[in-house]
Amino acid sequence: MKILAFTDPHGNEQIIREVIKLAKLKKPDLIICPGDLTIFEKNLSEILEKLNKIKIPLLVIPGNHEEAGDMKKICDKFENIIYLHRGIFEINDYVFFGYGGDGFSSENKEFEKVAKSVEKRIKGKKVVLITHQPPYGNKLDNLEYFDHVGNKSYRKFIEKNKPMLALSGHLHENFGAMDKIGKTIIINPGPLGKLIKI
Repeated sequence: MKILAFTDPHGNEQIIREVIKLAKLKKPDLIICPGDLTIFEKNLSEILEKLNKIKIPLLVIPGNHEEAGDMKKICDKFENIIYLHRGIFEINDYVFFGYGGDGFSSENKEFEKVAKSVEKRIKGKKVVLITHQPPYGNKLDNLEYFDHVGNKSYRKFIEKNKPMLALSGHLHENFGAMDKIGKTIIINPGPLGKLIKI
């Protein structure tokens, strides 16, 4: 399966055009955005309408610039946009689990509750975790003057459930960063996108 992942374009029209161009050229099976499509939801409907026209499923979660309920209402209007916050999406042998929002906490008890309810449904499957904030303790969450600022709840989930891939964004300083937690590949694809084969 081929995935085009991009994050944190913050409503930049040129970046959205580049992502659309890349999607048309590379023809991925899925497009994934781990949040912050916009700056506080400005032009969210218009951006999603453009991405919907590609006719490739787009899995999206809110970042810290989108309100979950508002984003869901807008996503539900589009055939090819799949709102993944607090949910899963299954295709072939793969399960995608998304949890968005936040970005600034060291732990997330609400995520832990949702993850617990999802764990039985994903056991033994090829799992991709999609969060806005990166997991704790790796190249994706390491900031020069603050050390690690990722989320420990996401890391615990990765260590316990061993997804094959974890995608996140949020930290602009680490766009393009890749690392591993155990055997799980973790990537911040950045706004211009990264093609990933799983």
